[in-house]
Amino acid sequence: DRWQRFSSLAVDGATLSALSGSCDEFLVHGVDVEGMQLGIDDALVELLGCCSPIPVTYAGGARTLDDLERVRVSGRGRVDITVGSALDIFGGQLPYDEVVAWHKRQQHSAPAVKE
Repeated sequence: DRWQRFSSLAVDGATLSALSGSCDEFLVHGVDVEGMQLGIDDALVELLGCCSPIPVTYAGGARTLDDLERVRVSGRGRVDITVGSALDIFGGQLPYDEVVAWHKRQQHSAPAVKE
């Protein structure tokens, strides 16, 4: 069904906690923005940063370095991000080299914490 069937399973703290015993890391797609370069799903990233008991990577909507920074801050430094179609190597406008440089800077700085 090309991942287009909706589920009644809520993405919330209880679900993340229950599923965390069955895996080592979550990969969570912001399906409303995935592949559209419309920006990230801030509420979802905040939820993941607050409630995921295991490492988590967010995918969907990233189009600028500002979006990467928003994930870092909104996710409290606990949420990684993937970038796909926005990268110049895939035909997008976001330079791959700039994303790599941004990531390297994050490895040398303290985690962001949003109060």
